[in-house]
Amino acid sequence: MQLYALCDIDTLRQKGIDILSFAKQAKSLGAQVLQYRNKHSDIATIKADLIALRQVWEGFLIVNDHYELAQFCDGVHIGQEDLYAIDRDPSRAIKILKMAIGEDKIIGLSTHNIEEITIANHLNINYIGLGAYRATSTKSDAKVLGKHLDEIASHSKHPVAAIGGVKLDDEFQHITYRVIGSGLL
Repeated sequence: MQLYALCDIDTLRQKGIDILSFAKQAKSLGAQVLQYRNKHSDIATIKADLIALRQVWEGFLIVNDHYELAQFCDGVHIGQEDLYAIDRDPSRAIKILKMAIGEDKIIGLSTHNIEEITIANHLNINYIGLGAYRATSTKSDAKVLGKHLDEIASHSKHPVAAIGGVKLDDEFQHITYRVIGSGLL
């Protein structure tokens, strides 16, 4: 399993850690992917952070939600609501997204159950996020899948990133990426 580091700005601010220190920690632990998530800053701040991260991060850099900034990283991760906000037809939504960000960019999609995975299996995306594995402070409304997460992941034709309360020592059979944020601090 590969390590996928979640750089959540709100969490880092609460802990007094800057993004470059987090990126260095993630790199030292062997992370191959870093997702930048910032739900509260303006677009100029997010762009500046992505540019700064690109200077120190050699792996895949993914931006959460802000696909208009894809030119500054390797791809985007979007949620279900974001997908359907682009177009009510998921296949059309992904085609529109690919036209907006470029065919060579990575697209990840959050999923929470077998139904969403079944839809994702027909989409031209690179991976799915599946969770939450455990309850977390950043997504208090997330449904916890617990031990069922691995079995649900087996239904995906795409690589699966386990999200939500995942720890470095968690083991799975059907998971490609362990997504860990505050657990890396």
